[in-house]
Amino acid sequence: MKLGLNAGRAVGFDEDVGIWRLIDHPHSDDLLALLSLESEALAKCLGERGGAPRGLPFKPGSLRSFALWERHMTTAARGMVSYFGSPLLKSIAAGYERLAGKPIPPMRPRPNYYRFPQYYMSNHRSLMEDGEELPWPSFSDVVDFELEIGLVIAKQVRDCTPSEGLSAIGGFCIVNDWSARDVQWDDTRRGTFGGVVKAKTFAGAIGAIVVSADEILPRFNQLTGKVRVNGDIWCEGNTENAQHDLGEVVSYAAMGETVYPGDLLSTGTLAGCCGLEIGRFPARGDEVQLEINGLGTLTNRIGN
Repeated sequence: MKLGLNAGRAVGFDEDVGIWRLIDHPHSDDLLALLSLESEALAKCLGERGGAPRGLPFKPGSLRSFALWERHMTTAARGMVSYFGSPLLKSIAAGYERLAGKPIPPMRPRPNYYRFPQYYMSNHRSLMEDGEELPWPSFSDVVDFELEIGLVIAKQVRDCTPSEGLSAIGGFCIVNDWSARDVQWDDTRRGTFGGVVKAKTFAGAIGAIVVSADEILPRFNQLTGKVRVNGDIWCEGNTENAQHDLGEVVSYAAMGETVYPGDLLSTGTLAGCCGLEIGRFPARGDEVQLEINGLGTLTNRIGN
């Protein structure tokens, strides 16, 4: 079921009549508690007509950002070199790829990427809501979007199996992992923590709708998405060929530590769905809309 909050009250989408209804439940102001219910029980809680969701559907307790699609990692690395690299570096990378038929080795993810679902801790307090304006970061000249999917944890787990990790996922939402690419390039080459410091923590955004896990998990590998800038489609992608499955993602996050209800785990960018991969970046004043079939849309305008 599609869920959200309107004026602090939970609403659910009634598929039969195509309208949002208020949820009549003792925890009607707690979306995370509602995600722990079975879909049939939740459907019985639909009451009178309500308005569409607005604002943040919940306040994430933490934000872990993963990178599940290898093609995004490699293509984004190629884009970094193409956009920011020196003429010599560009020539070396292009020459190697032309002769070998594959990217130069430093553009490939490192070994642990294939061993475990890699992630970094991002800034859950900088997440914006649907419709909110993104202030242009004062330290950057190149801002980029990233189309991602958020896994909303609804059950506490620690040192769990992948199967137990999968059952801890209560719902899914759209995530935009805003990125400062020029800062990321500089930090990647000269920083201590590999380009994910100020480049990634200044802002993110999540959609107003959370869709219960029972609707998404059976077809997670068949989801499609697209990004529009000022109404024009810039890129499209899908969720096929993730390097790790979602149970492994939660299990690794919970290895030796507790993952709590309300924690948000972002999948990483769908392959081809950021400006760095297509060599095109949004500008000040642009409206960026992300869409995932079944999860709705997420729109933010970039400020000046």
